[in-house]
Amino acid sequence: MCGICGTVALAGLRDPDAAQRRVEAMLLALSHRGPDAAGHLATPDAVLGATRLAIRGLADGNQPMLESATGVVVVCNGEIDNHRELRQWLAAHGRPVRQATDVAVIPGLYAELGDEFASRLVGAFAVAVWDPRSRRLTLARDRAGERPLFFARGAEEIIFATEVAAIVSKGRLPVTLDQEALRKFLQLGSFPSPETPFAEIQKVAPGELVQISAKGIQRRRYWRWPILETTKQPPSLDAFDQTFRGAVARQSDVDVDFGVFLSGGIDSSLVSAVARSLHPKRPLKAFTLRFEEDSYDEGSFAEIVARQLEMEMVTVWVRPEDVRTELATLVRLVGEPLADPAWLPAALLAKRAAQDIRLALVGEGADELFGGYPTHLGAGLAERFARLPGWLKAAIRRVVEALPPSEKKVTISFLLKRFVQGADLDGLARHRLWVSNLAPALLRRLGVQPMDLDGGESTAGELLDRVQRWDLETSLAEGLLTKADRASMSSALELRAPFLDEAVMAFAATLPVSERVRGFETKSFLKRYALRYLPKTIVHRRKRGLSVPIGRWLRGPLHEWAKASLASGRLARVGISTAAASGLFEEHCRREADHARALWALLVLSEWLAWAQEQTEGGSPKSEVRGPK
Repeated sequence: MCGICGTVALAGLRDPDAAQRRVEAMLLALSHRGPDAAGHLATPDAVLGATRLAIRGLADGNQPMLESATGVVVVCNGEIDNHRELRQWLAAHGRPVRQATDVAVIPGLYAELGDEFASRLVGAFAVAVWDPRSRRLTLARDRAGERPLFFARGAEEIIFATEVAAIVSKGRLPVTLDQEALRKFLQLGSFPSPETPFAEIQKVAPGELVQISAKGIQRRRYWRWPILETTKQPPSLDAFDQTFRGAVARQSDVDVDFGVFLSGGIDSSLVSAVARSLHPKRPLKAFTLRFEEDSYDEGSFAEIVARQLEMEMVTVWVRPEDVRTELATLVRLVGEPLADPAWLPAALLAKRAAQDIRLALVGEGADELFGGYPTHLGAGLAERFARLPGWLKAAIRRVVEALPPSEKKVTISFLLKRFVQGADLDGLARHRLWVSNLAPALLRRLGVQPMDLDGGESTAGELLDRVQRWDLETSLAEGLLTKADRASMSSALELRAPFLDEAVMAFAATLPVSERVRGFETKSFLKRYALRYLPKTIVHRRKRGLSVPIGRWLRGPLHEWAKASLASGRLARVGISTAAASGLFEEHCRREADHARALWALLVLSEWLAWAQEQTEGGSPKSEVRGPK
């Protein structure tokens, strides 16, 4: 795991010293991601740099990497899990790789395969390749989007980096706030690729190859989860066991101490159990979060699993006083807002884990791949609801909307309200409403025009297939994985998700609908498989997920801070009504409605706007607001 950055001038660097200083400043901004080493390489046309968190090949893995025969320069953030196989392939093609580090296979692979190199890589990675022969910069991101990569093309130079803050720092790049992207952020809770908070900066999408040359910017997907195209077949527990164990083995084949993030849910517990079976004698630590609020705390379940697996349990308690300072720190460190409240506890967990380990295995991706969300049940139930008589649907809506708000974690009343709000929409539009951060009615109250929920996608194939692919490419890649990366790398801790191994994703694409959602059961196949490793009490307990009692905290210990932030006027810079935002807060405090998710998104955005103004005022860049594109 690293932070990578660079500046490239297709016509040659006019001021090489200035370019080198820019890259050195970006490396400093990315130092939290790679405390073990930092370096850069300058050519007449480009300066590329990388900070390093050493995971594999500890003695010889510093970057950038130069392919001496061609002059190609490569930097990579991430891990290449199939590097052993690629070494053998490259040796057979006359390109032996002498460095032990896994990313050392990339220069030779690019020299042999050109644009197709990324499709041969297995792992979590973001790669930049400068090829002086074709005068072209190539950027690539892994299939699921575990590792981030951003770029901006100016009048003379292209700048790229792992994090937005490294690009935006004062004096480095003139920026304008992208109001349309920020509107989507409020609705989705994150930024769908290629958008970012700034109009000048773009994001490489999961499974995407971006090539920048004198011809312009060319983007293409080299991979997309093939769930719509794959023929479904009855699954084999033994075949999946071999596949999943292989994924965990590849991702735990490292030269440093590693552990697991354990919530006590089926996904992280299964990863932990397989890791233990593969490493029966290795001391392994399980890190878990605890909350004083009972309905949010899953520590007792994590303790059961850790005890069964003979793992040492390390507990991190999350309290409201951590919120204010941690939020300000994270926003300023990475340079982008993220509406998931779990960002903060995840960062606290990573900070503690980084004291003992360099890498943690996590359970991300299982819900998206195997059908684990309540909305995956709802995809079928909504079709039945739509066929009910109009009077009955109206009566059900009245009953559901009258249910009182609750401070408990993801209550049935919350799920039912989201269900009836979207029941009249079709397919993916309905699903997008269900998973949205702010409902259209709230957005309009705030003075924001909601985005069109109908993305115009094909309606061919099973609805659940389309819903799950959207979740994988958007909610997971741009939301949950963004949270995981920014939280963990704030403390230089690498997270790896075995469920997002290419072979596991390919297997999941073959599952019939009934093996994902059966009746009112989610993740049907995965639960049967998990019984090989885990007790029934863990496998079949109610899904809870990592949530934070923000609703209660906003009425209590965070009240004054939240009230002042919403009334500060910062949100008005992007067209959000200050009075409406404060009105939502007062309704929430009076318990007239549960606006916790909406308020948290507004608070994070307010904090980010304060940072953005700090970066742009008083220097050459000018911060403006840009309307819809």
